[in-house]
Amino acid sequence: MIRVVLPYHLRNLAGVGREVALLVDEPATLNAVLDALEAQYPMLRGTIRDQVTQQRRSLIRFFASKRDLSHDPPDAPLPDPVAQGAEPLMIVGAIAGG
Repeated sequence: MIRVVLPYHLRNLAGVGREVALLVDEPATLNAVLDALEAQYPMLRGTIRDQVTQQRRSLIRFFASKRDLSHDPPDAPLPDPVAQGAEPLMIVGAIAGG
């Protein structure tokens, strides 16, 4: 199981708590996690990544194991502690303003 921490607005949309657990096929990659998340919570489709291009939305970031994974290839393996469920993958909504 992979643990995913969601930002407040996505938690409300999906009707879940701060963290969800997902069964993800190996290899555990960001794309695999997002596929599982969108399959289990279809209301999140299009909120984290574009439905057509599969590109990360500009104000969404991914963090795990004290690293920003936002610009890593989406099919790169996740850090072992995340893949093993010891640490969560955090999806963070960036704050923008002027």
